[in-house]
Amino acid sequence: MTKLLLRALAGETLPTPPIWMMRQAGRYLPEYRATRAQAGDFLSLCYNPDLAAEVTLQPIRRFGFDAAILFADILLIPQALGADLWFVTGEGPRLSTVTSASDLARLKPADQVDAQLAPVYETLRILSRELPRETALIGFAGAPWTVATYMVAGRGTKDQGPAHLLKDQDRATFAALIDLITDATIHYLSRQIEAGAEVVKLFDSWAGSLKGQDFDDFAIAPAKRIIAALKARHPGVPIIAFPREAGERYVGFRAAVGADCVALDNSVSTDWAARHVQTEGCVQGNMDPRHMVMGGPELVAEAQRITRALRGGPHVFNLGHGITPDADPDNVARMIEAVRSA
Repeated sequence: MTKLLLRALAGETLPTPPIWMMRQAGRYLPEYRATRAQAGDFLSLCYNPDLAAEVTLQPIRRFGFDAAILFADILLIPQALGADLWFVTGEGPRLSTVTSASDLARLKPADQVDAQLAPVYETLRILSRELPRETALIGFAGAPWTVATYMVAGRGTKDQGPAHLLKDQDRATFAALIDLITDATIHYLSRQIEAGAEVVKLFDSWAGSLKGQDFDDFAIAPAKRIIAALKARHPGVPIIAFPREAGERYVGFRAAVGADCVALDNSVSTDWAARHVQTEGCVQGNMDPRHMVMGGPELVAEAQRITRALRGGPHVFNLGHGITPDADPDNVARMIEAVRSA
């Protein structure tokens, strides 16, 4: 096993951590913007295997990251389940909503998502052929709670209020929605692995808004069920879990869900993570994406500080959230150089 990412996820402490970035294929790259224009719109790009593979490969060619992450979107699952999905320029995604048992009943069964998602699997097959031998291929999905917040509200919301309201007023319907997304995610990620993904990541972008028992029921329990099912089907494939803004709940999360690595956002200190989270196994993170915009000596110092703080155990260097469209590609190159020379 020579790929650096796979070695770190297996628990190896490496002299230099593997590096990749969330949203590394994105609008900050001129070549991405050109390919997206060629595709016509965001969803057309997601569902065009040749172009989706091309934008996945662009940051690998430019920067030599240790891993490529499939270009897709967490909201393809709701669409595959029968929700209407469209993107409003400058505002983001819009979906038909699920706010009642009758809305839920109109969705498709979890094992019927492949007709919609087949192009995603083809993208992975192309990537598994075309990526450099040393570059790991990561597949992904949104975690059920995060996906559900969009399905209930019909859009992204600052406080996930509509999902919290449904969860509190009609817990049975909400739990049934979570179960459906969980089953679909198991199927989807299993097919991604069969198509060539060597690692999969579960993005729970809104986990931080769940507290107490709700965190146990809707962040931990679905992730545990997904990971257990995938480990049973694909025992050798490592899984990264990202419960963003989980705070103190990062402690023990890796073991609670059965993941090989827990990804950290930039709201927790790296020194704290080294003492309380990395002692349990591999961690990923957690540089503030703003450094990719600001650059300068602070970028180099912070990249090296994080690398040194987490050098005592298995570590995958990444940002604490996705790189933003206003980032400077030159700063990405500086970050990689800083980590590899730390």
